[in-house]
Amino acid sequence: MSESSTTEPAVLVRTEGHVLVVELNRPHKRNAFDAEMLCRLADAWDHADTHPEVRAVVLTGAQGTFSAGADLDRLVGALMAGKEPANEYERRIRDDYSVIFKGFLKEHHLTKPLVAAVEGYCYAGGMEILLSADLRVAAEGATFSLSEVQRGLFPMAGSSVRLPRQLAHVDAMEILLLGEPMTAAHAERIRLVNRVVADGRALDEALRLAERLAANGPLAVQGIKEAAVRCAGVEETEAFVTEMEIGMRVMSSEDAREGPKAFLEKRTPKFTGR
Repeated sequence: MSESSTTEPAVLVRTEGHVLVVELNRPHKRNAFDAEMLCRLADAWDHADTHPEVRAVVLTGAQGTFSAGADLDRLVGALMAGKEPANEYERRIRDDYSVIFKGFLKEHHLTKPLVAAVEGYCYAGGMEILLSADLRVAAEGATFSLSEVQRGLFPMAGSSVRLPRQLAHVDAMEILLLGEPMTAAHAERIRLVNRVVADGRALDEALRLAERLAANGPLAVQGIKEAAVRCAGVEETEAFVTEMEIGMRVMSSEDAREGPKAFLEKRTPKFTGR
């Protein structure tokens, strides 16, 4: 009998207003990633992208832990040739390895802003998925590490590319090459996370930020994120062309008329995403 048949889903998804909350839910394994979790994450990202009522996404972990990384026994075992898949999720990733990286948000950029709420361990694959988040909140007791190098492994979900682009070179290389854990305070100091809050409060703060994002014009939020992603590493003149294309699309929307009108009328704007 497979683990997934006797437990709750490995990912819980719920909607709070315009915010989609995605919760890693294997607390008995410190929310380590297995085939089911990655498949369910890939499906959650599709849901966020294709439902206009979703304006922001929060990613968190169950029972005081974000994620300790990949469940090497379950995940590697699921990919081994000659081993019978234990469940539908293992069959799915055996048929299409790209589901693994979509789950980790490698080469798949959510169209909606993603806010991460980190308590406890954020190690290896947990930290790799963290690097895809637009905003990051950490509890004081959270710890961070890309520990793959200490086990002779390579962080395959994008960290060797993303970290040097997001942090100062020396900070990125220290994380990548030493694999040592860091505190939330250190993570905030090097700007790996936006802010640090009291233990047990990371999700509350992440939801507050997500609700604030959801109150902004959704087309403007999504357009700005799209421009930032598409223009990263692109020569400035070419990037300005992309920025103009996206910006004009936003500025010609009904929301772009509603925002200034509401301001002049001293009322809260009613954005529709049109």
